[in-house]
Amino acid sequence: MRVPPAQPRTFPDDSQVSAEELLGTAGVARREVDSAESERASRLWWDADADDYLAEHGRDIGEADFVWCPEGLREADARLLGDVAGMRVLEVGSGSAPCARWLATRGAHPVALDLSAGMLRHAADLGAATGLVVPLVQAGAERLPFADASFDAACSAFGAVPFVAEPERVMREVARVLRPGGRWVFAVNHPMRWMFSDDPGPDGLTVQQSYFDRTPYVEIDAGGHATYVEHHRTLGDRVRDLVAAGLVLDDLVEPEWPEDRETVWGQWSPLRGRLFPGTAIFVTHKP
Repeated sequence: MRVPPAQPRTFPDDSQVSAEELLGTAGVARREVDSAESERASRLWWDADADDYLAEHGRDIGEADFVWCPEGLREADARLLGDVAGMRVLEVGSGSAPCARWLATRGAHPVALDLSAGMLRHAADLGAATGLVVPLVQAGAERLPFADASFDAACSAFGAVPFVAEPERVMREVARVLRPGGRWVFAVNHPMRWMFSDDPGPDGLTVQQSYFDRTPYVEIDAGGHATYVEHHRTLGDRVRDLVAAGLVLDDLVEPEWPEDRETVWGQWSPLRGRLFPGTAIFVTHKP
């Protein structure tokens, strides 16, 4: 769960305001959110927050790098997708598309998909700046606008999956667009993190709610409309969604916090990372 700031964030030069202020975030609710409301909230949030997010984390994710998680695990080292040369690869929830651009440097033919026009604007600008231009598609992950069996692999580094109301549809859609033998690898918040607040300090070490409570976390405006939504699924839920989609789970990677890593990235910190996992990476394939 995110902890929204008590006061809206402002940029150092005061030229921009925070996403919370732009969207009129007034509080937090715990209630059911359907697919349409969740998609609308995510589109509005990431459009409003794109500049702020990349100003804060652009250096962490790089312009053409594939970083799976705040623990700093890179695809160049982990090779969870295997050899991608010559492969058509779909990145789901690409944000500014640094992973897709990295894939292009490895000889892949990536396509970057994201719901947010704000994030894709940054992706286009960075593509032009780096000379690594990849196809960009604006769409939600629950309804992929591609033909059956049109990709050799698919990936997602904290994109889309935690923010959709029906992640089982995402799994079915990815399975549909994959060719037989294709890998689907995605990273999400480790489900056990749901029990804690997003505080990276000592207060973030105390259990706040049940791991089994799947009620979405929702930030709302004064009219009660969702401005930000996160959905929770247990590890078992994730596995069942994959199996129901006809996918095979090959590995579940829980990256450990490197001893020399002192980075604080949102809720991720050395304090928490050395005690319990922050990321779960599901490595699957379509038989």
